[in-house]
Amino acid sequence: MPTHVAVNPKDHKDLRILEERSDAMGDGMMSCITFPEEFRNLQNHYPILFQLNQERSEFFCLALLGFENGENLYLKEGKWDSRYVPLAMDIQPFMIGRPSEEDGEPKVVIDIDSPRLGDGEGRRVFDEHGAPTIYLENISKKLAYLDDGFKKSKDYIECLQKYDLLEAMSIDVTLKDGSKNRLVGFHAINEDRFRKLDVKALHEFQDKGYLMPSFMMLASLSNLASLIERKNDLIVNA
Repeated sequence: MPTHVAVNPKDHKDLRILEERSDAMGDGMMSCITFPEEFRNLQNHYPILFQLNQERSEFFCLALLGFENGENLYLKEGKWDSRYVPLAMDIQPFMIGRPSEEDGEPKVVIDIDSPRLGDGEGRRVFDEHGAPTIYLENISKKLAYLDDGFKKSKDYIECLQKYDLLEAMSIDVTLKDGSKNRLVGFHAINEDRFRKLDVKALHEFQDKGYLMPSFMMLASLSNLASLIERKNDLIVNA
């Protein structure tokens, strides 16, 4: 189980973070959460889909990184093999800490059991005087942006559901070794229904800023083919 603590200069003055990307560093994830404002950065690299939470009570947005649990096809030789790293992966091992008081300030929290914590190596979190480094300041900004975007996702998804635009989809994958696989449990925007939205609905999407991320999500599905290529390369080079 992860152990999360608030980052502070007293306890973490010598804390360093390793930036290597690998399964061992915790990057072995099949998908990660995302949000509409990030779709523009993601759409040229990753398929963007929707999935129900464990309680099956609401949807969330995700970037697909692989086809099996624990599989990240964008990892290569200790690096992330894409020009853009999804924000939810980029901020690891940090997260937003929720205060117990209603008016309390959110805090930057870290998993102190994470393999990313370097022993004298990696990016410093605090400088020699105990002040936050530029690295930590950037992490704080990214966390706030991710948190705000995730909160706003709810209204976007409710708008898609209002017009019955989400549909279940299955992904059929045939690999070079002859194996056939079917990925289920994901949803996407129904392009035909999206095209047929009336003027009133289109105005609502436009006013709320939801047209662009919807276009980006639909465009991102072309990355499924390149993700399959990554999987095939893994099989050929195994």
